Amino acid sequence: MSAVRPLHATGTSPAAGPASDRPAAGPASGHVAARSGRPARGRRNRWLPPQHGAWAMLLLPFVAAVGVTGPRWLHLPLLGVGLAGYLFSYYALLAVKTGRADRVRPQLLVYGGATALLGVPVLLARPAVLGYVPLYAVLLAVNAGHARLRRERALLNDLASVAQSLLMVFVVGTVAEVAPGDLVGVAAAVGAYLVGTVLYVKTMIRERGSARYRWASLAYHLVALAVAVAAGWGPAVAGVFALLLLRAGILPGRRLTPVRVGLIEMVGTLLVLAAVVARWA
Repeated sequence: MSAVRPLHATGTSPAAGPASDRPAAGPASGHVAARSGRPARGRRNRWLPPQHGAWAMLLLPFVAAVGVTGPRWLHLPLLGVGLAGYLFSYYALLAVKTGRADRVRPQLLVYGGATALLGVPVLLARPAVLGYVPLYAVLLAVNAGHARLRRERALLNDLASVAQSLLMVFVVGTVAEVAPGDLVGVAAAVGAYLVGTVLYVKTMIRERGSARYRWASLAYHLVALAVAVAAGWGPAVAGVFALLLLRAGILPGRRLTPVRVGLIEMVGTLLVLAAVVARWA
């Protein structure tokens, strides 16, 4: 299973690998990637994707779900599957984009092997998680298609990555033997945040001069706040979405560095996590 990449994607998903608009730090900082289509130089960069925000996007749904369901020992190997699966998908999509699988064969072997090995105890104890495989496959196919066309920054690609990330909420629930229906609110709130971040970060980086994206981001955050109130997600969650609406309305147009954009999103991620766990735990 692959975890998704836009925690704050303005251009591509964690799973989408090769390119991204994320800032260099934090969740929404997640779309800062190697744009050349070649693995970055240096020992570290050959084995770790330069998409820092992807990690926050991967971890937020997982940690939020564990905070609500309560931890189980199987969540540890499941976390390993998510992280190793993301790393495998990054290099696999890089191979799709460049047509040069030989350049990333070591990474594919190591991360693919780690994903399979860590997945064994999860599958043996909870074979029901196999039911999510077709959904991941479809979403990864969307990522692969965009990678092949070199359109990793497309909005649809980002949304496919967000959807991959959110599936982890239900996988965590399945491992904890919690009914999926009990986690719909968690997935909806986290997903509303991640989609909003995709739009917002685009207004700060890749689409900085686009009035269309700015209005789309503002309108989306307004609707998200209304949904949070109408759906009864609680005052804490609604309050966080009100703050997110303010940042979507005030910050675009200001020349913040990607690092600062990422740090702001890191704070937003932590606030969302705390509010979601407090509401549904």
